[in-house]
Amino acid sequence: MTELLPGRHTPLPPTWLCRIDAHPWPCGEAKLALLAAYADDRPGLLTLLSTLKEEAEDQLTQLDGGRPVDVTDRFLTWACQAGR
Repeated sequence: MTELLPGRHTPLPPTWLCRIDAHPWPCGEAKLALLAAYADDRPGLLTLLSTLKEEAEDQLTQLDGGRPVDVTDRFLTWACQAGR
């Protein structure tokens, strides 16, 4: 799924940090690239981010010893607000 992402700022599973700047993904540059790439397809962007959110939560939960991890704000809230 991550091969569908625009730009160089892509996630590095299972930590879900940016490959370029090591910030939690999606980092600022990734958000800008995603917004530009999906400028005319907000539902497509939200579908992609929802799928990646589920993958990230599963992997981050495993890394955290099984304690559930919620990355909804990190993955989706910014994309919903950007459309206002």
